Amino acid sequence: MNAPAFPLEALAPIESRPDRDAFTISDLCAEFSVTPRALRFYEDEGLIAPERRGTTRIYSHRDRARLAWILRGKRVGFSLAEIREMIDLYDVGDGRSTQKQVTLERCLERIGLLENQKRDIDAHIAELQQFVELLKSSD
Repeated sequence: MNAPAFPLEALAPIESRPDRDAFTISDLCAEFSVTPRALRFYEDEGLIAPERRGTTRIYSHRDRARLAWILRGKRVGFSLAEIREMIDLYDVGDGRSTQKQVTLERCLERIGLLENQKRDIDAHIAELQQFVELLKSSD
């Protein structure tokens, strides 16, 4: 299976779309399996900024890449504030090195947190299994 083609600088696996100049709300909803309401919410939160042509929203490649970041960040448990911080660092103007460094630090912190939670869950499961065995053997 081939790896998906995506711009490395986006740091979110989305297929490049050089055939398109812009995207509609329907395009992005279909591609990312989100609702129009979710896109409007991200717009209200200042995470994406589509161009307005009357009442129509026109999304750029930048909006599309930012949406990929938002959705990936949500999937792995980052808050919208954390996601905003990471994607806003794109504009620092240092070749994205600050963005990459901050994102790496946040991801490593998140991995540590999830590993701790996993250990706790495994311990709870083991204790429950012992309790179930105790209850079964006391019949």
